[in-house]
Amino acid sequence: MKVPITWLKEYVNITIPADEVARLLTVSGMEVEGIRYVGWPVPVENKYGFKMSGLGWDSENFVVAEIRAVNPHPNADRLVLCDLFDGQQERVVLTGAPNLFEYKGKGTLPTPIKVAYAKEGATLYDGHSEGWQLVTLKKTKIRGVESDSMVCSEKELGISEEHEGIMILDTGAPVGVSLTDYLGDAVLDVKINPNMARNANILGIARELAAVTGQELKKPEIKFQTDGISIKDLVEIEITTPELNPRFILGLVRDVEIKPSPYLMQHRLSLAGMRPINNLVDATNYAMLEIGEPLHAFDYDALAARAKGKIKISTRTARSGEKLTTLDNIERELQESNVLVCDETGALSLAGVMGGLDTEITDTTKNVLLEGASWNFINIRRTANAHNLPSEASYRFSRGVHPAIAETGVKRCLQFMSEWGSGKVAPGLVDNYPRPPKDSVVDITAADVKRLLGIKLSSQEIADLLTPLEFDCQVKGERVTVTAPPFRMDIGEGVVGKADVLEEVARMYGYDNIPETLLASSLPPLVAVSEYDWEERLRDLLTQIGLQEVITHRMTSAEREARLGISGEYVRLANPIAPEKSVMRRSLLGSVLDVVARNIRLCETLTLFEIGSVYEPRESALPDEPHKLAIVMTGKRDAQSWDSKSNQLVDFYDLKGRVELLLAGLRLQNVEYSPVEHPSFHPGKCADVLVEGQLLGTIGELHPLVKEKYEQGEAPILAAEFDIEALRSAAPAYEIKPVWSFPPVLEDIALIVDEEVPAAKIEALICQTGGKTVTTVRLFDVYRSAQIGEGKKSLAYSLTYQAPDRTLSDQEAANIRNKIVKRLEHETGAVLRSV
Repeated sequence: MKVPITWLKEYVNITIPADEVARLLTVSGMEVEGIRYVGWPVPVENKYGFKMSGLGWDSENFVVAEIRAVNPHPNADRLVLCDLFDGQQERVVLTGAPNLFEYKGKGTLPTPIKVAYAKEGATLYDGHSEGWQLVTLKKTKIRGVESDSMVCSEKELGISEEHEGIMILDTGAPVGVSLTDYLGDAVLDVKINPNMARNANILGIARELAAVTGQELKKPEIKFQTDGISIKDLVEIEITTPELNPRFILGLVRDVEIKPSPYLMQHRLSLAGMRPINNLVDATNYAMLEIGEPLHAFDYDALAARAKGKIKISTRTARSGEKLTTLDNIERELQESNVLVCDETGALSLAGVMGGLDTEITDTTKNVLLEGASWNFINIRRTANAHNLPSEASYRFSRGVHPAIAETGVKRCLQFMSEWGSGKVAPGLVDNYPRPPKDSVVDITAADVKRLLGIKLSSQEIADLLTPLEFDCQVKGERVTVTAPPFRMDIGEGVVGKADVLEEVARMYGYDNIPETLLASSLPPLVAVSEYDWEERLRDLLTQIGLQEVITHRMTSAEREARLGISGEYVRLANPIAPEKSVMRRSLLGSVLDVVARNIRLCETLTLFEIGSVYEPRESALPDEPHKLAIVMTGKRDAQSWDSKSNQLVDFYDLKGRVELLLAGLRLQNVEYSPVEHPSFHPGKCADVLVEGQLLGTIGELHPLVKEKYEQGEAPILAAEFDIEALRSAAPAYEIKPVWSFPPVLEDIALIVDEEVPAAKIEALICQTGGKTVTTVRLFDVYRSAQIGEGKKSLAYSLTYQAPDRTLSDQEAANIRNKIVKRLEHETGAVLRSV
């Protein structure tokens, strides 16, 4: 939120520089992200490290002046010569501002036009260049007329982007006064966190500043004359869903005159980031920024024309198929959860978000019906997101606006409309308030403050810190009973409420004043969590074998997971933030594949893994949340380099090799790879991974039809998904063993077997038959040819024989080999290959 310092000064006495104000707000919990100086000099020294920008106006070269006559330029139709008085002397100033053309050639003006005037030597922004380029005024000739000064637009002074015409100040602007003194300001860019939503207004920021500086908060004085028939005789309100609309207020102002707002009000709106439009619209925006209550103005006569008698305003949820054309002239298909403001004819506005086109304020509006209301913040957030309608109103309503401030906001705006538009305010307000919230009451003691904040304060000192924030504090001995003010929705009750109030005590005491202290007692002993430690070791192994970890959202949609062939029930969210995040995932692999799809065009190779939960629904119970491991590989096997031109792509065996390294790192033995059919994987390129018959997971190449749905290019996608608990339970406890000192016997054997016999089975039989004497078995060649027969293959293994207590003889090694060959021949029909 952008906060002009001069606006704050209306409510709190500020005698410190802008950067000191920014520091105090930041340390009290409202971070100031930057300071923009508009006219005030930018400090040379940045003491607190805030981001600073802006343009200072030299007090001698920038002044308030008045134009007394607008004369034609002798050589140019689109230029005029202004007779101008700057408080010291009369000058002739050349300008091409289109908003002066209506005064051209009319002689001396009955009411001089007050303007911002820059003299020769002034530095300001070029109003006709892109961006913000500084120029210095100097004497020149334009179409034969000398010019050395200018009247300024808002862009030239750094106020806003507006440069179509010059600034026309209020008629009461004092001629000759330095522009810095009249319009200069510094604008704080304050970050409003969700727990500070009450301060998304000037009065809220002023309250905080008054509290931390010990100054008195000067609340705005609201008073206006009323006249004519009471609004209660003309309008009534019906609220059908109080849980979505706790309060609704209407006020009426008649016989208003549409015209520009006073320039000082326009100036403040511009500095606060809002574009001035006219006095009525500006009044609603100004009151909202000042008080914090978003308001909406209806054309009363347009409503009266739609009504059959007394105007009846109601609030309800939208009906199926209902539509509304909003102020941006877009017809919107409404959702049944959207709350509408209606009359008996139909919808008038999208509650808390945007008004409707049929009853908007126009240049012919004479009578205005003013709405102030309170809405369910979750519903407003959903509505604004669903229709992609961010606005200043929805920004505040979606964070929570207390119903109590609706009346103040409406009255303040009626005052502005009366003053700025010469309107007559109808007596009374129509106020329907079916669900007034209960103000939270919390008891705290000095002992609570000492125990939780580490500072020693008396009960009275606690009350003195909270009272400037408008908490009602009753001190009874050591106990302080604190009642939240009627604009705070962030104070809970019970334990939560106590924590909320203690946070306020800490803020007002000053976080930087809380002393650093050591814990009075020793830290509890660190207890290792074996499951966590094991997962961290698993991550280490995965990164060591060249995989990169990703972390993805656990929310997805059933349609996204259906691409993997997954169907069935899901854990559904009651309040999804987006349609594509409406359920909890049932597959970790789908999440990692989404990451691959977003990054595949940026990388030659992707080797990713994720460890996380999936969610399996259970009837009438919380879902199961098994932990899974997903691995995805795709792209080139080797990175391109000057000494390697290989363009080979990763395949099934690259993935299998990484999995083998992982399982070896976990000390798993007797691992089997069993061919399997799986809807997500390519037929014939998929296998279950088992240990002692226990399924650990599945690996394979992604099915071509599944791969198409992810739009991931031509390279094959290799994927694996493992159950973390199965991996952990299968991982054995192991002991460190000494390296055997006796030399091994190395031998290679080649076996001819039927094509369908898996190599893993041969390897398992070799290990079982050789026992502990066979220390390693490695397949190093697979050979097929007509020489060994149709439907046959040759598997070549490298074997290592070793004993812990002696050197094996050639005969012992031969006996072991023969025993292995004999068993393989008996169980698989293997034949020892001689050539």
